[in-house]
Parts: sequence; C-alpha cells; structure tokens
Amino acid sequence: MLKGDIEERAVQMGEYIVENRVTVRETAKKFGISKSSVHKDVTERLKKINPSLYSQVRTILDINKAERHIRGGIATHNKYSGENT
Repeated sequence: MLKGDIEERAVQMGEYIVENRVTVRETAKKFGISKSSVHKDVTERLKKINPSLYSQVRTILDINKAERHIRGGIATHNKYSGENT
C-alpha cells in the first residue's frame, strides 16, 4: 500500500467517524481493517494530515471513551437477559 493510500484512508475513516458518530470498532468493521490500524490512522496520521478533521474525530473518540462503560453494561445486561440473541 502506498503512503498516499494510507493517508487517504485515514481521512476517509475520519470523515466516516464524524458523519456517523461511530466507534473505532464499528469503523474497523466497515473498512475491513483492525481496530489498532483505525486508531493509529485517526489519531497519529490524521493529526498530521488534517488537524481540523482530527479535532472533530478526537471529540467523538473522547465521547465514546466516556460512554464505553455504559455500552458495556448494556451489552452485558442484554447478554444475560437473552435480549441480544
């Protein structure tokens, strides 16, 4: 993969996260790559390529991080109550 492709992918993923307000996990699934790659692209690479988009993505990632314990609790509740089958 060429360097320009990785940078373009980082921008595409950043735009996807901002437009859909999704998690790193959901973005990884959509783009067919690992969560680690998504995280590296939208935090390290995007910061250098497009600081304005990075700022928007960072806001969403911070919100997701703050809410993850709630999502985890809901998922566990659903798992054991049979609602997520």
